[in-house]
Amino acid sequence: MMSDQQITGGSAKNDGIPAGLWMRCPECGDMLFKKVVEENLHVCPSCQHHFRIGARLRVKQLLDEGTFEELFADIEPIDPLGFVDKKSYADRLKAEQLKSGEKDALVCGKGFVKGRPLAIGVMDPNFMMGSMGSVVGEKLTRTIELAAEEKLPLLIVSCSGGARMQESTLSLMQMAKTSAALGRLDEAGCLFISLLADPTTGGVTASFAMLGDFILAEPKALIGFAGPRTIWNTIKQELPEGFQRAEFLQEKGFVDFIVPRKDLRLEIARLIDYCVK
Repeated sequence: MMSDQQITGGSAKNDGIPAGLWMRCPECGDMLFKKVVEENLHVCPSCQHHFRIGARLRVKQLLDEGTFEELFADIEPIDPLGFVDKKSYADRLKAEQLKSGEKDALVCGKGFVKGRPLAIGVMDPNFMMGSMGSVVGEKLTRTIELAAEEKLPLLIVSCSGGARMQESTLSLMQMAKTSAALGRLDEAGCLFISLLADPTTGGVTASFAMLGDFILAEPKALIGFAGPRTIWNTIKQELPEGFQRAEFLQEKGFVDFIVPRKDLRLEIARLIDYCVK
């Protein structure tokens, strides 16, 4: 098998090509010009593989330019349990904040999609794989409550490995907290659109992510609670082909629509027009 350097014509040092211009698609294996992928909303032009993207890029892609008003950005995580695994949770938080540029794994606020106002919360896979701790739960709950108070449609984009183990029960409590807030949103008669990106797993799937009035998913997104290995070790059965992918879940009735990234803005606006009078 040829190396990436062979495919791209050698190293940047040898041929004058700057490093970082090319990337390999994990789905089809094609070498892709990075700028072309970015212009295509971070979707492979060959096979339509949807690359994972950060929360702020997602907000930029979804909302009308210049309309995003970030809220609750001052809420920061703490380490109430003094948790230590391979390193302390406090040190892990600092490293993740430095790497991602975010205080925690959720960006939320208000904005417009094709002129339609809405409240929005977007999980960031670049921060501890979008795991849900106390800060994510608190910011989401405040965003839900804001949507109910201001009678706004709510969009939550899930991209998460699930509840954050370093916060133990405090993390698991966010499942009930966010779900209860969504119950109040429903009582207020507000629309909730849940968008599932790759991956949406664990306690996030078991709570707010699957409570939408409409549940959308990006193509081939991994969606599930326990991982395939855990399921196999529990029930000792082979899983169906495509199990826990968006298309399988749509077939079984857990997902309403699979929407390519390029069509998300139009679909969200259409659902708002259909439901909000």
